Amino acid sequence: MGATLVVLAAGLGSRFGGVKQMAAVDDNGGTLIDYSIYDAIRAGFDRIVCVVTPALEPAFHERIGRHIERHVELVYAHQTVDTLPSGYSVPMGRTKPWGTAHAVLCALPFLDGSFATINADDYYGQESYRCMADYLASDSPDHALVAYRLENTLSANGTVSRGVCQVAGGRLKGITERTALRMADGGAVDENDQFYPGDTPVSMNFWGFRPEVADAFRQRFPAFLDGPGAATREFYLPDVGGSLIPRVRVLPTAAKWKGVTYADDLPELRAYLAELTTRGVYPRKLWP
Repeated sequence: MGATLVVLAAGLGSRFGGVKQMAAVDDNGGTLIDYSIYDAIRAGFDRIVCVVTPALEPAFHERIGRHIERHVELVYAHQTVDTLPSGYSVPMGRTKPWGTAHAVLCALPFLDGSFATINADDYYGQESYRCMADYLASDSPDHALVAYRLENTLSANGTVSRGVCQVAGGRLKGITERTALRMADGGAVDENDQFYPGDTPVSMNFWGFRPEVADAFRQRFPAFLDGPGAATREFYLPDVGGSLIPRVRVLPTAAKWKGVTYADDLPELRAYLAELTTRGVYPRKLWP
């Protein structure tokens, strides 16, 4: 039995200017999520949990879900702002859900084994899915994180934020969020002009978790809610993943990450996928 892939699809992609999860990235109307799930199935994942808002589910199913459910088990988990631990209430003025780690919390009722997480608006590359699927099928009790080369995750159309990984002996030692990273010769620089070499390992939220991680998610969310400024902050996956150090194996990949952080990223992404299709990496139509 394979592992479950959790697709974090509740965000609305404000910088892209719309529901970017729904944007067509090929001539047949395929989306990034279609490519992600296609790659995941080929790598050995046999169950998909899509985390969406209740309002988004009908359009999501019509656009994406109805095609993929013919090829893999698909379930939906709803992420809502009022999905909170007992004794907590939504702060005044809070309207959006609580972030990526909260999205996994919303998916936990549908998870009973090892699972991986991905962002809905990212292209991770086939190598990364194979690497993660193989690891989750192994006897290792540890969690895992796919680490990309920074140079393979940058956008020519604006700055990006990346979780810079500190790694020793193949294990994660820390993640530091760096914002406003922009391309520079041989790597990238941040808002303080600090240089990061191109081979710096970074996280793109492609985590792999063993079943017992559910306790960490449930325990850390109340601590987050009790912390300063929680009403306007988000509960991120590194908030939980970082707490598991040193039980996180780092899986390095040379795959290229692609995304649509900005609207101008879309033509480049479409051209990249078209090239892969021409080379036979993907069929002309993903779902027959």
